[in-house]
Amino acid sequence: MTRLAKLLRTMPPTAVFGLIVIVIYLVVALSAPLFAPHGQAEIVGAQFEPWGEVYALGTDALGRDMLSRLIWGARNTVGVALATTAIAFSLGAVAGLLAAALGGFVDLVLSRAVDVMMAVPPLILTLLALSALGPGVLNLILVVALLDSTRVFRLARATAMNVMVMDYVEAAQLRGEGTRWIILREVLPNISAPLIAEFGLRFCFVFLTISALSFLGLGLPPPMADWGAMVRDNAALITFGDITPLLPAACIAVLTISVNFVIDWMLHRASGLKE
Repeated sequence: MTRLAKLLRTMPPTAVFGLIVIVIYLVVALSAPLFAPHGQAEIVGAQFEPWGEVYALGTDALGRDMLSRLIWGARNTVGVALATTAIAFSLGAVAGLLAAALGGFVDLVLSRAVDVMMAVPPLILTLLALSALGPGVLNLILVVALLDSTRVFRLARATAMNVMVMDYVEAAQLRGEGTRWIILREVLPNISAPLIAEFGLRFCFVFLTISALSFLGLGLPPPMADWGAMVRDNAALITFGDITPLLPAACIAVLTISVNFVIDWMLHRASGLKE
């Protein structure tokens, strides 16, 4: 606890703000059934009812409570983005570490496969894959995770190769240590800082990608509450001066900015630079 308190005291205000926002989002996402007044698909009133005492943020085009939809959207959008990022990071990091440690034919095959996938704009490739596979949470997670893992692969491979040429890795190889031992005990601890920061960055990109796909109609299937789809469904209100469609967009922006604040602090701390 003392170490944690000392760490919090040394954090810049932007990182503290970002950490507080992330914690709030996580609490809301995990406790959505407790905070939400209504279910995410429950029709409770007429369409586009104004803000008031009955419905704090009004209703959407189908008469569903916007406040409840925003709260449920935290669980759905953030949860799917987090799961996708975890899968993408696991695939990319493992493949990148193996490519750096084994080298030769394995490195050549994995690197060329990643180059081919990265040659096509990711959003176009994602749209094509989802159009072919059809909508669905599982398809969305797998497609986005596979395409985003290529970025993690490049970083993991580059940082791991810098470590593989070090003397202590060569000494471990001369002692007869296996590839698994070298990766886990020698390489991974020395590249953990950039990988942790990359996880945060990947989450931001995946989060924005899923929101964009939902806005285009290829994200989470209805009636699941999703912030990107909520912006699309309520966009017509903008012409009447109603800021309701901006609320889910603000939720997306605030979380993205907050995560970047924390990542910037982590990178600065890992670099060893002083203020």
